[in-house]
Amino acid sequence: MDTMTHRTRIKICGLTRAEDVQGAIAAGADAIGFVFYSRSPRYIAPDVAAGLIAQIPPFVSAVGLFVNASVEEVQAVVAQTSIALLQFHGDETVAECAAIAAAVNRPFIRAIRVKPDTSAADLLEYESDYHAASRLFAGLLLDTYVDSYGGSGKVFDWSLIPANIAPRVVLSGGLSVQNATDAVQGVRPYAVDISSGVERDKGIKDVAKIQAFIAAVRVADAALQNK
Repeated sequence: MDTMTHRTRIKICGLTRAEDVQGAIAAGADAIGFVFYSRSPRYIAPDVAAGLIAQIPPFVSAVGLFVNASVEEVQAVVAQTSIALLQFHGDETVAECAAIAAAVNRPFIRAIRVKPDTSAADLLEYESDYHAASRLFAGLLLDTYVDSYGGSGKVFDWSLIPANIAPRVVLSGGLSVQNATDAVQGVRPYAVDISSGVERDKGIKDVAKIQAFIAAVRVADAALQNK
């Protein structure tokens, strides 16, 4: 690490209640994620999300998660909620992600579901392709491959992530209070994204778990700083 303080950014995803949003912000979350995929147990209606986002202070980002949504669907959500960042989590092509982002003029991150045979070269190629396609591409989110959309709640082999891409990625998939410190120290990602690991029930967060998760990430940050 260089001499500058390393601070891993933290996104808490799948929030549906005002008290959870406020608890996450108070605990130090950098971004709050809202799931606009109607088949998800963490789905939130745009009008409800709009009310929650209106309470988010400056410099905390509101992120909208979409799965195979049309341009029109994303436009409607953006118009109603003023989300700052798009997260594509379905089977969208590079061109589709770029077109939707351009239509609503919002930056986006692309979730890549990492398979056991995914290589470092694959991840670098994905990143290159998205950068080439859109000036609005903000980075990759790496999640575990499962036969469903949205968060997996399962860990993938972090050693698949090449060191030269790790400082730019969002690490997701199976993170918890118990493994957060090791994940950040081992991968050194730009950010981490957690949903099921800080829940009492699907869509219902446990603020104490959020606080503990963020504290575990900061333990890793401090350890990296002291290396």
